Amino acid sequence: MKPGLGSSLEGRAGPWAWFDDLFRSWLRPGSASTLESLLISLGAIIAALVAFGIFMLLTGRNPFDVLYTIYKGGFGSWFAWQNTLQRAAPLLLTALCTAIPARLGLMIIGAEGALILGALATVVAAVSLAGAPPMVAIPLMALAAACVGGAWIALSGWLREARGVNETISSLLMNYIAIALMNHLISGVMRDPTVVHRPSSWSVGDAFMVGQMPGITVHWGLAAGFILCLFCYVLMTRTSFGFAAQMIGGNVRAARLAGLSVTKYVLIACFIGGAGAGLAGMFEVAAGEGRVSSSIVVGYGYTGILVAFIARQNPLAIIPVAILLGGIRASGGLLQRWHDLPDASVLVLQGIMFVMILSGETLHGRLSKFIARRTA
Repeated sequence: MKPGLGSSLEGRAGPWAWFDDLFRSWLRPGSASTLESLLISLGAIIAALVAFGIFMLLTGRNPFDVLYTIYKGGFGSWFAWQNTLQRAAPLLLTALCTAIPARLGLMIIGAEGALILGALATVVAAVSLAGAPPMVAIPLMALAAACVGGAWIALSGWLREARGVNETISSLLMNYIAIALMNHLISGVMRDPTVVHRPSSWSVGDAFMVGQMPGITVHWGLAAGFILCLFCYVLMTRTSFGFAAQMIGGNVRAARLAGLSVTKYVLIACFIGGAGAGLAGMFEVAAGEGRVSSSIVVGYGYTGILVAFIARQNPLAIIPVAILLGGIRASGGLLQRWHDLPDASVLVLQGIMFVMILSGETLHGRLSKFIARRTA
């Protein structure tokens, strides 16, 4: 619970306290009210939809038809919902790569690189564990992916603390290093010669593939994303680590004067975030093609940044936001078939959303004063 936010439900027991805690934790440190943050976030999304509609109108298309198609493609049927959840699964995990370090004041945008290296680690672990029981091998594959992804993002945190390198720049550039490393490995030492149409890594093997959850055509990565988001929510709001992280994010100088080891907390937060992105890479391989190729670079890491921003770095709020963005991504094919739009049109909408969310930052603090006057 963040101090200074205030709530009419403070101290109240019962199920509503959980919802109040969720909405209050949606706020950034220093925000004045829950209503303000919700209005700004919802307003940014609506403004992005309006701007996208105007863009469609300028191209000669009916904006209401296009927006309805996005709804149909993402949420209009059970099949659409399953496609949406499938695409939301990696977003749940990559969003944590930005959200958790952001609680300490870091802006990490390296989830794409951590996802790629997590995928490579999954393949190496699977090949090394050939012949092992799947119940043993699959958890070890996940552990390898999480550790490699976590170490990759922790390196950005270390560069900031030890060498003063801006973590945003370093994590962004490390994405390109990870892509180059992947291309080098799948074209060289890790290349599977049986795949001739494009460079691909060794296969993890049919025995080590991750299946689908019961009753739904979505792999277990969705469940892993839910669990990790819940774990991170508890960690950041109900533990001494979360309190220390909040103190560091609010005033790092005061945190150092209080005796906190800022470097240790930064490395742990970066590792946790990177581990989530690494797990996303593991599920993209073990629940998808079964091998690493250039098709794994589809931008889930960058979309995760947008998810984290809309969710206000709240691990619980990441869940509905990831589903929303997953639905938008799932509608790309339908836009192409029904409106003759490029499949990447949904990326335009995501970009507009990102701009609107950043623009909405200027309203924080101002809108709360207006709300306070209206409700006084």
